[in-house]
Amino acid sequence: MTRSLSLTSFVMEHRLPWAEGSSAAPAGAGRFDGAFIIDGGRRSECTIRSVSPLGATLTGEIVAREREEIALELVTGQRPAATVEWVGGGEAGVRFKQAIDVLALINRTLISQPAERRSIPRVELRCGVHVKWGGNLCEAVLRNISARGMQVEGVGLPPRGTRVSIRIDGLNVPSGEVMWRNDTVAGIQLSEELGWALLMPWIRKVCSTGTAR
Repeated sequence: MTRSLSLTSFVMEHRLPWAEGSSAAPAGAGRFDGAFIIDGGRRSECTIRSVSPLGATLTGEIVAREREEIALELVTGQRPAATVEWVGGGEAGVRFKQAIDVLALINRTLISQPAERRSIPRVELRCGVHVKWGGNLCEAVLRNISARGMQVEGVGLPPRGTRVSIRIDGLNVPSGEVMWRNDTVAGIQLSEELGWALLMPWIRKVCSTGTAR
């Protein structure tokens, strides 16, 4: 049986993943990556809706309470100590005591997929982009990107159904189509999948050079 694509959002910026402007998939939208909550002598399963260097939004049967001290066992073997910041609606937000390596988590997600079907999950980072359609050119900010599409924010973006080309420094992006627009934010589906072998080095470069906003 083929393992479905991860819907966990990987936030590259040094902020909490539930902060304003985050764009994680909603709970119940599909398969999220798994983890374990270590609470005293208990080890309970959970899933990760979104994760950043500073914290994570967890889903599942969360028994931990606010301000409780726990550890979160990740698939990479990282086991950061954390404090539960909030609990509600079958979710919990935890703040790590020390920053974790999110790139290592993305690598682990890729390795877990069959080689011929490896696909970059949703990665949240901010950098400048240009959206072009017809004779129009609009400056925008990338909010998130995956193998199959991206979300951008800017004034004057084209309406749903518009074919567009995307210009991002250092990354060759296929053309796409605006699938939805909500005021200044638009979701674009790419005509071809962005290969992980191209996208992963670009993510590393953007993070290492500090060009992400």
